[in-house]
Amino acid sequence: MKTEIITVGTEILLGDILNTNTHYLFRELASMGINVYYQVTVGDNEQRLLNQLEESFKRSDLIILTGGLGPTEDDITKEVCAKYFNMEMEFHEPSWNKIIEIHNKMNRKPTKNNRKQAYFPKNSIILPNKYGTAPGCIMEKNNKVIIVMPGPPKEMKPMFENYVKPYLLKDNKDILKSKVLRIIGVGESKVESELLDLIDKQTNPTIATYAKDGECTVRITAKAKSEKEAESLISPISKEIKSRFKENVYGEDETTLAEEVAKILVENNLTIAVAESCTGGMVSSALINYPGISSVFMEGCVTYSNEAKMMSLNVKKETLNTVGAVSDKCAKEMAEGVAARHNTNIGLSTTGIAGPEGGSIDKPVGLVYLGITINNKTIVKKYIFNGDRQQIRNRACKTLLNDLRLELLKII
Repeated sequence: MKTEIITVGTEILLGDILNTNTHYLFRELASMGINVYYQVTVGDNEQRLLNQLEESFKRSDLIILTGGLGPTEDDITKEVCAKYFNMEMEFHEPSWNKIIEIHNKMNRKPTKNNRKQAYFPKNSIILPNKYGTAPGCIMEKNNKVIIVMPGPPKEMKPMFENYVKPYLLKDNKDILKSKVLRIIGVGESKVESELLDLIDKQTNPTIATYAKDGECTVRITAKAKSEKEAESLISPISKEIKSRFKENVYGEDETTLAEEVAKILVENNLTIAVAESCTGGMVSSALINYPGISSVFMEGCVTYSNEAKMMSLNVKKETLNTVGAVSDKCAKEMAEGVAARHNTNIGLSTTGIAGPEGGSIDKPVGLVYLGITINNKTIVKKYIFNGDRQQIRNRACKTLLNDLRLELLKII
């Protein structure tokens, strides 16, 4: 089934809203074995949307649209799709009752234009919206299908999961199952080259690599008659990939690097304290997302100024005067100081130049020192990261977490 995604909304074209819906839909549809060949964004204009539907159906069988289901005059998606399929609009009482119910919960009365959201193309399949006032719908005609969903991701995603996904899979006797392996410390091109022999031979399961935020993922997808059969197809490929990348594979599926590190800390009762300068609390924030981390996480402090480093962490004034705050010696004293402050098994530190200003020939923007103290032994690593201020801080945070993970694997 050739599929196309149309995002409707002038605000997206103006850059006022970041379109995250397509990323979600691409991933979900791929996991179902549905190929998406095109994706376009159209403003809130009837003729342009009609023209786009005409063009899209020349090359695709299924069109998924998001956005344009609100109560205002420029919310035109349903109406234009109905016009394209030559379908009459009709009032749907259950949807209207749901809209009234939602307004009552907010102590509001629906306005006259809210009734617009309860009109649908005749004989269409209504898609309830549990989290908003804009139901979606599915239209079928001449072996062509239009699926319309609301724009807000918090409304679109559950609608897709609960209603659209089962609709798309209803005639599929096979199941598709995926496993994602998460790799860090190896670039996407290197990952792909290491797996090229497997990729070249792939039939079922298939293998795909993706790069994002300083790491790489490998998705293994199998088509089978049952989950057990799919698992048996995926398992040997997964084991082979893990054997090739060893400790660079840190987790599977939706696991994050911070969750994996926090899990090791909690399960092994290893206490930790964190002192951050350039990352400004990002490392601590990542770790404390893990439920139960309070049993081992003692403190996270942002010691941004030299004075704070001296007062809170006992960094020596001589160190700051001679080699400066951005140095291996300062990172060492920060990690040891924060560990000593709470007598923890582990102390972490970050210090660097995130930019965009403040760099020099000797200490360029992107220079970061990361310190790890484990059971009174300290290591400091020097890195130079590329990117803007936020990218440098993100990369420093993720690199420190991975360095800690690798050190923990040596002692547990």
